[in-house]
Amino acid sequence: MSGTSPSGGKRRMPSSSGTPAQRRPGTGGKPGGRPKKPLTRKQKVRRALKWFLLVCLAGVVVIAGLAVLAYNTTSIPDPNAEFKTQTSYIYYADGKNKIGQFALQNRDSISYDEMPQNLKDAVVAAEDRTFWTNHGIDPKGILRAAFSNAKGNSTQGASTITQQYVKVLYLNQERTYKRKIKEAILSLKIQRQLSKKQILEGYLNTIYFGRGAYGVQAAAEAYFDIPASKLNLRQSAVIASVLNNPTQYDPANGAVHKAALQRRYAYVLAGMASAGDITDAEATKAAAKLPKFPQQHASNTYGGQKGHALTLVKNELLKLGFTDAQIQGGGLRVTTTLTKKAMDAAANGVAQAKPAGFSDKQLHIGVATIQPGTGALLGFYGGQDYLQSQIDWAATGGMAGSTMKAVTLATALEAGFSLNSTFDGNSPYTFPGGLEVHNEGEQAGEANGHSYGSRVNAIYALQQSINTAFVDMSHSIPNGPKKIYQNALKMGLTPEQANPDYPGIPSTTKDLQSSDSLITLGKAAASPINLANTYATIAAGGKRADVHVINKVTDQNGTVLYRYKNHTDQAIPQDVSDDVSYALQQVVKGGTGKAALALGRPAAGKTGTATAPNASGGGTHVSSAWFVGYTPQAATAVMYIRGNGREALDGWLPSYFGADYPARTWTAVMQADMDGLPIEQFPPRANVTGTPPDTSHAPVPTYTPHPKPTRTPKPTKTKTPKSTPSPTHQVQPSPPTSSQAPPSGGSTCGVLGCGPQTSSPPSATATAGP
Repeated sequence: MSGTSPSGGKRRMPSSSGTPAQRRPGTGGKPGGRPKKPLTRKQKVRRALKWFLLVCLAGVVVIAGLAVLAYNTTSIPDPNAEFKTQTSYIYYADGKNKIGQFALQNRDSISYDEMPQNLKDAVVAAEDRTFWTNHGIDPKGILRAAFSNAKGNSTQGASTITQQYVKVLYLNQERTYKRKIKEAILSLKIQRQLSKKQILEGYLNTIYFGRGAYGVQAAAEAYFDIPASKLNLRQSAVIASVLNNPTQYDPANGAVHKAALQRRYAYVLAGMASAGDITDAEATKAAAKLPKFPQQHASNTYGGQKGHALTLVKNELLKLGFTDAQIQGGGLRVTTTLTKKAMDAAANGVAQAKPAGFSDKQLHIGVATIQPGTGALLGFYGGQDYLQSQIDWAATGGMAGSTMKAVTLATALEAGFSLNSTFDGNSPYTFPGGLEVHNEGEQAGEANGHSYGSRVNAIYALQQSINTAFVDMSHSIPNGPKKIYQNALKMGLTPEQANPDYPGIPSTTKDLQSSDSLITLGKAAASPINLANTYATIAAGGKRADVHVINKVTDQNGTVLYRYKNHTDQAIPQDVSDDVSYALQQVVKGGTGKAALALGRPAAGKTGTATAPNASGGGTHVSSAWFVGYTPQAATAVMYIRGNGREALDGWLPSYFGADYPARTWTAVMQADMDGLPIEQFPPRANVTGTPPDTSHAPVPTYTPHPKPTRTPKPTKTKTPKSTPSPTHQVQPSPPTSSQAPPSGGSTCGVLGCGPQTSSPPSATATAGP
């Protein structure tokens, strides 16, 4: 029975659970409450997910608000308010006299209707295949760029055509999140203000296509010498291809770049077919070959050697990280290492000493002058006028021949030999496997080449460029070819595969191999620039510096963007370098380099000729002739080569020896280079001594006879003799010095060596000689 409260309501009866003090634990403290059950794992996950979604929603709201705020507060700047192209100027080392310039913006805007449809379709297929349907931005591309920046990489591509247009017209090349966000906002705004046709028209009149051309009209003229309105399908596909990377895809830059263009060109045509702009058959037919390219026109700024110089500068700027757009229109001020004096010396020296009557199209002469200790390229001569041929023979080069013997001698001295060590100068030298090496002399009727004796010392071997002695030398060095290869790289040459540890111009030296048993004879093709730097290392006491052509880069306001920091590496020990330098001086004083004596100051150097197999098979021909030498102030390499770099000089030039035209050219160049400079002396011979790898190359013993003591004769009657006798105890003459040849005929021993000798051995070689 229930009771009622005083107010008339029903009265609650006492709970059977008892008083609060009597309630069981876990009831939650509420009368009649039930104990709480712990949350299951599934409930916990749901609760965490709910809070996560709430946080994300809040974040989205905040981000959306910020985006709206940024969109409303970002205004479209005036065109080119921040993107202003300026001429880039290139200067000699004095920073005042100008070598040349990279082109101003070459732009001639045309209307959308003047642009051929194939061109517009090709550009869309190449750069933004969703152009006609997207809203001006590519979210995936933006995310990819953000992750790339987060990893410390450069901003990735995948920008839409609208984004690219906005970047070049309104923004700069800064690679930051701020610029990327601003680019996206402006792209969205531009998309709402302009039609797709207007955006594409502006883009095609603004973007850079290479060769100094901004916009499709200038590009059509630069690549095909026609207006854009006359571009056919193949030509349009090329124009669309090159804008992605003007340097990489310009076929004028060489076979590698042409092959890269061919791949990009096929990709563009395939995209056009996929979009239905052309048929598959049309794409296949067009992709079969690139269109013909007319001869590239260049302004007089590139005439003579200036074009070669500007090309070297541009290539180095690209390696330093500057972009095509910066180089062509970024207003750069580039101070090079080149001097007007050294450039004129190279050109005038070639003109003065080269044989008359030979066309520059066939006879190629490469010259390079390097400053020891800095690696600065002071001057060079690349051969034919740049407007006629873009091949720079100072940077391309040919087989090094006997100029490699200086590297071999340095390696031998490091291995424990000395300048007095003796080697086999007889011809032929036969390897254990039967391979034969011959000296010069076969042209003079000596069937196996001239023999200089079984024991000639290192000085005389270098002085007379004795092939067999140097092959014996390299074969006697433990693991000789590999060590010569390593020293060649450390001293200034470059490996077959580009390696940042061994920078040079160009980046590779063909056929320089550590496994080549005849590496000392120089079949590797080296550039005059890198060979000059190799000898500059010797001139600098064994310290190698990196070859370079740029000292400083600033913007138009003078802000320094790059400055070369000189550093050197001790490629070979200084005492070894001093002894090699001493031996190279003997080449000039009494060997194959006597023409350099006309310089009239201390000089060191080495001649070289190299041979290549005849194309018809059987026999060889001389493919290059060299003289590389130096004073303490400058090292210069001179190379004579023919045609494609492998054609025969012998039987074509009046003389093909390095001791002739190359040495005379070197002397003429260096006379102008050294004009006004003080005469400097080389360090003295260091007389490096070590522990030779074996005892079979010991120096020839030298003897200093001592006269017997004179006894006082007994008094005798004076008689008038019938004839005057010679003194009884005459002192024997000393052996010849290292710069003298031993008497001709017979078997003679002296500091030069032992064996049959001639007073004037021939200077030619059948394999790799002077």
